[in-house]
Parts: sequence; structure tokens; C-alpha cells
Amino acid sequence: MAFVPAPGYQPTYNPTLPYHRPIPGSLRVGMSIYIQGVASEHMKRFFVNFEVGQGPEADVAFHFNPRFDGWDKVVLNTRHNGNWGKEEKKRSMPFSKGAAFELVFMVLAEHYKVVVNGDPFYEFGHRIPLQMVTHLHVDGDLQLQSINFIGGQPAPNQIPMPNPTYPGPGQCCQEPSNLPSMEGPPTFNPPVPFNGRLQGGLTARRTIIVKGYVPPTAKSFVINFKVGSSGDLALHINPRLNEGSVVRNSFLNGSWGAEERKVSYNPFGPGQFFDVSLGSLSLLPSKASVLALASCPPLSLQLSIRCGMDRFKVYANGQHLFDFSHRLSAFQRVDMVEIQGDVTLSYVQI
Repeated sequence: MAFVPAPGYQPTYNPTLPYHRPIPGSLRVGMSIYIQGVASEHMKRFFVNFEVGQGPEADVAFHFNPRFDGWDKVVLNTRHNGNWGKEEKKRSMPFSKGAAFELVFMVLAEHYKVVVNGDPFYEFGHRIPLQMVTHLHVDGDLQLQSINFIGGQPAPNQIPMPNPTYPGPGQCCQEPSNLPSMEGPPTFNPPVPFNGRLQGGLTARRTIIVKGYVPPTAKSFVINFKVGSSGDLALHINPRLNEGSVVRNSFLNGSWGAEERKVSYNPFGPGQFFDVSLGSLSLLPSKASVLALASCPPLSLQLSIRCGMDRFKVYANGQHLFDFSHRLSAFQRVDMVEIQGDVTLSYVQI
């Protein structure tokens, strides 16, 4: 079964440069664009353009342009009818040569809000109506790990196609058009521990998105699927960075079960960005859900946990990692997602 991303979540992993593609469903208020990559050791410039149409003469609603040129700065501008507008500059460089970064563009009613590595960086007021923006263009002295559109929808005439089991460079995972969109409003930079409630329980009609960062000094963190009324954990996932292990378990009726540790390889490591999405799969029975985790530098990782009728089936980058048979048969009772430990969260949507 090929990985299918959660509804409202449009990722592309390891895209090649230049990246110049349509924005799923075009730009709209409430959308967030996450760009994860690594700045070149010899970086001079790169840019991110929000463009109206495609082509060398297309209008640019928002031009974001970090420049290492002796006067390190970020230039922001608009191009309309072939003419650049008045530059806005911030003489503060949030990027470092050779270092990984996470760049987020939040589309708000009055401006684009730019966040770099979890820190607010700039707000750029709309000069061209955001509804006119159709394409995202990225190029320059950087390596892209992933580009994720959150809150967007496929174009009306777009027919989703099955994805390969291992997305190659520049390939995008698209969801089936019959899947629901995300239900709740997003929470940005929530504190850890995080406790999110799943109204209605863990069902095929639910989508959760979590994005964060594992610090280089991290020792351990956990993701729990919990029954709030009893404290039971249907699935406890515990990457232990200090042991180099991925521990799975359940906690039922006040007791831990037997740990499961066997994996063919360990895809987790410190100093990585990651994103987790929990939604549904059209390829599974109706009572099923998917958890997809993508992790950035130094290795682009996509981990999917598929909850079928008899087990969670876990893949990393399309390769089978482990299975976890249901120990709580009524997994629909799971109504909470907990995230604890050595992790920094940048975005959660339930």
C-alpha cells in the first residue's frame, strides 16, 4: 500500500531546483507553506517567489530574497507589470551557511507572516491580491528537503494519482479527493507537553498535523495515542536518541505491555525537523487512519503509521519499519494525542 498524505496536506519531498510549481488550490487565507532545506556552504543568494501565473514575466506578489553579499540582509519586494516595487529590507540574517533551516510562510488576510526556525521574522503586506497567486518558485544557493502546503486543496480538475512507495526527488504525495479536510484551527508553537483532544475518537474522518524539531542534545520523546477516560495508551511510540532505539508499547489497565524494539533500521536522529500527519487512507478499511512523519536534514524521512483493523503498520520513506498489533481492540476509544519529551513543536492541527 502506497503512502497517502493526510487531507489538507500537500508535501513534496527532495524537490529539485528550480522548484516552480502550482500551489494546490491556489493561495488562500489560512494556508501555511513550510520549506525545509539546507543553505549552501558558499551561499550568496536564494529566493522564494509567490507568483501570478508561470513564466519569466509573471507578476511576483511576494519576493523573499536572503542575500549574503557583505551586507547580509533579506530583501522583500513585489514585481507588477514587469516593474519591481519599493524594496523592504531587514538587515538581519536568520540563515547560516551550511546549516539546515525551516522557513514558514503564513498567509494572513493583511500580510504574509514569515517565520524562520520557529522565530517570527517579518510581516509583508499584500500589494497584489493573494487570491491571484498561483505558483511557488524557489531557486538559488540551497538544497531543498521538503515543501509542504498545509491548508490547501487540490485544484478542482486535478485527479490525484497513486504515489510510488518511495517518493523520489521532486515527487509529490497527493491525497484522494474524497478525503475530508482538517477540522480544527492550527496552533502555532505550542508548548511541550502537548495534549490534543480528538473529538469523536480515532476515526477515518480525522486529520492531525504536527511539525517540530528534535534538538541535537535530545535523549527521548514520545507520541501517545491515549484513551482520556482511562489513561490507556493504545500505541506509545518512543524514539530514544540516547539508545538509538525506537520503542513501541501499550499501557492498558494500569500496566505496561511487552516492549517491541525490533526494526530493520533506525530512521531517527537528533538535529532533525519533522512533521507528523494523522488522517485516513482510501486503501484501507473504513475504520483506519494514517500517521505520516517526515523528517528533514540530515536525512529526509517520511514515517507513516497506518491503523488497520488488526494492527498499526509503520513505514519510513515507503519502506516497512515495523508492525504493532492492536492490544486495545476498541481503538476508536482513543481520543487524545500526547507529545512529550525532548522536542520543540512549531505547528499542530487537529
